[in-house]
This record gives sequence, structure tokens and C-alpha cells, in this order.
Amino acid sequence: DGPTETLEELVLGLAAEVCDDFLVYCGDTHGSFVVRTLLQVLGGTILESERARPRGSQSSEAQKTPAQECKPADFEVPETFLNRLQDLSSSFLKDIAVFITDKISSFCLQVALQVLHRKLPQFCAHLCNAVIGYLSTRGSSVDGSPLLLFLRDQTSSRLLEQVLLVLEPPRLQSLFEEHLQGQLQTLAAHPIANFPLQRLLDAVTTPELLSPVFEELSPVLEAVLAQGHPGVVIALVGACRRVGAYQAKVLQLLLEAFHCAEPSSRQVACVPLFATLMAYEVYYGLTEEEGAVPAEHQVAMAAARALGDVTVLGSLLLQHLLHFSTPGLVLRSLGALTGPQLLSLAQSPAGSHVLDAILTSPSVTRKLRRRVLQNLKGQYVALACSRHGSRVLDAIWSGAALRARKEIAAELGEQNQELIRDPFGHHVARNVALTTFLKRREAWEQQQVFAVGRLE
Repeated sequence: DGPTETLEELVLGLAAEVCDDFLVYCGDTHGSFVVRTLLQVLGGTILESERARPRGSQSSEAQKTPAQECKPADFEVPETFLNRLQDLSSSFLKDIAVFITDKISSFCLQVALQVLHRKLPQFCAHLCNAVIGYLSTRGSSVDGSPLLLFLRDQTSSRLLEQVLLVLEPPRLQSLFEEHLQGQLQTLAAHPIANFPLQRLLDAVTTPELLSPVFEELSPVLEAVLAQGHPGVVIALVGACRRVGAYQAKVLQLLLEAFHCAEPSSRQVACVPLFATLMAYEVYYGLTEEEGAVPAEHQVAMAAARALGDVTVLGSLLLQHLLHFSTPGLVLRSLGALTGPQLLSLAQSPAGSHVLDAILTSPSVTRKLRRRVLQNLKGQYVALACSRHGSRVLDAIWSGAALRARKEIAAELGEQNQELIRDPFGHHVARNVALTTFLKRREAWEQQQVFAVGRLE
């Protein structure tokens, strides 16, 4: 028997073998998984998710979940791994056409871009330029850059999504100016191309890029929503949040798109509309003649209607708006919800994250936060006995002052037995120290004074 190889030697040996038959490995369903895993190991980065985003022309599932930025787990690797990573990545350049057009092979290049972006950014930029250079010289497009054709293609558009996410801001700006400017409305309407457009918007970090992008897309927000591509609108709002520009303008455009800008009494209804991604008339079941003056908002009608189903993208839209520098209008609308409506929002898998945003946004002052959350009084037991609501109540409790904690504990204490029997409620009861509250009030208060003091 020869000497036992170290783990480092084994990994490098595998990498050498893969490198020799790179196209074969990358083009095979199982082999490509080996390559993608190997790229991550060599780079010392395990990506949280490398699965392709679901697609469908008008499928609600395809629209349901926006791409979340991966949060990779990094670990140290020897220098030899990074050297081999660069060697392996060079193999993409030799057959760039295959990796752009072949569905299975393309996944490998997408993972390589993510890993290289973190560990070898210069090489990542080199690969991106190779992809863009190849695509922009292939075929012809009557309405602009050849790149537009590939943005509409199922396979190459996925790769371009990843390219857009890893490009450095100056290169992203030049890509936009050379290939995409003037075409955003067309891309937004396309069943496939709207996805890479969303990634472009996700990647916007500068006012210089946001300005022309906003100018192009702002006139068609309602049309884009009507086409079933709300992800584009939410991504644009996210860009406004990130860059800190056009926030008042985009909010006004949203109010208009959801038909709650005029009369101004309708504006207080914006939260249910945004959450459900429904226009005012649709949400409230009104029939208005075209050209007729929109009816005033009926508070009693709004209070009587149960909150509609909160969508993932609707929730994300509200989260962005609550992080705007002046979220007053959205907070007023949240404050206008009845207790049961706010409870429904907190109990919803998607809607509960809106409550998280209220609790964590630096733009929401303690006073404004308290004004919204006071409508949950009388709903704490139902909140505690709900999977998502209990998490929201825990978060409210964590940031609550002593007086608010007393109110919450007193209300929960009235239904102590119900809470203890409930799979979610008993965790809340323990977190609140409800037994101590009911039996040894003074000791409980001392505990809470200490806990609140530590928070402050």
C-alpha cells in the first residue's frame, strides 16, 4: 500500500480529473452536480441555494418568490484550492458557447460566477465579459443589441441573471447603456425577459443607474402589474429603497397603479391593496364605469371586509415601503386596519414579515410603531396560538417597554390554560414568564425591569 493521500490531495486530484473531461462532466446531469460542488469546495464557499428559479409565462408560482440574495457560508481553504479554482474556471472560456446555450452546463457557469465573485472577483469580471462579449456578437436584433434575444431565451437568460448580479457597478452601468437602455418596457412585458430585468434592478446601487432605469419603467408600472409581472415593480421599489432616491415618486405611482391615489380618502386603504396586489375596485368588489369619478373611500366598508390573502411579493413591497425614509402613509394605512385585520396580517406566512419590518425599520419611530401595534390589543391570545403570529408576538415582546409588557402579560394571563395547551402558545407563555406573572407579580416585575433595562 502506498502512502495515504491527504484530503487536500484527494480534492485536487478530483479537480484535475474533472478538468481533463470538463465538458463531459458539466454536460451530464449528475456530473454537473459534482462540478458545482467542487467549485464551491475549491472556493471555500458553500452557496445557500444554487437551484434554478422556477419559470412560467404567466404562472403565479413563477412570480411568487423573488430571488433572494444567497448568503454563502465561507470557510478557509489552502492556496492550492484557489489556484485550482482558477484553472477550472479557465475551462469555461474554451467552450463559452456551450456553457451559455446548454441548460445543464450553464448551471456550472452560474455557480462559478457566484463563487468567483466572492473569492476571485477579477476572474469573475473576466468571465462575465466573455459571456457578454460572446452574446453581443451573435445573431442580430432588429430592435437593438443581440443581447436582447438571449434575454428572452430560457437557458441563456438564467445565466445573464447571474451575470447581472455579480457585475461591478461601473460595468453594470456600461452594460445598461450599451445594450439595454430604451428596451426596459419591452423586457418588462416579456414572460422570460422580465426575470433578468428584475435581477438588473436588484443589482442597482447607484443613482446614476437608477435614474435612467426609473425614467423608463415609471410610466408603465400599472401595465406591468396587469401583465402579471409584479416582480419587476417590487424590484424597482427595492432599488429606490436601496439607493434612497425616487421614493416619494414611486409611492405616488403605486397609489395610482392600485387606483387609490384619488380621491385622497382612498390612500388609507393602500396596505390591503399592496399586500394582496389588487386594485381598489377589485379588492372591494366595486363596479365603476370607465371615466366615472372614483368613489370616496368608505371606512365602514373597509372595516367590515376581512383582510385578503397576503402574497409574498405584496409583503415584500410593503417591507420595502416601510424602509423608505418617510413611511408615514403606509403606517397610517396600517393604523387604519382593525384588530382582526392586523391579526390576519400577523398570522399570515408572508404578512408576518410586514410586522417584522414595522419592528425593525429605522424609519419607524417608537411612537409610530406603538400607534400601529396598539390595534393588536385584544388579539394577543390568538396571536400567541398561531405559528407565525407567535413569532411576531415574541418580536413585539422583545422590544416592548415595561408598561407594554404588563398589558400583554395581563391579556395573556386571562387565557393561561388555553395558552399552555397550545403548541405555539405555551412557548409564548414561557417567554413571557406567565406563571410568574400570575403567581408572583413583584418578582416578575423585577425580572422585566432588568430585561427591559438591558434592552435599553
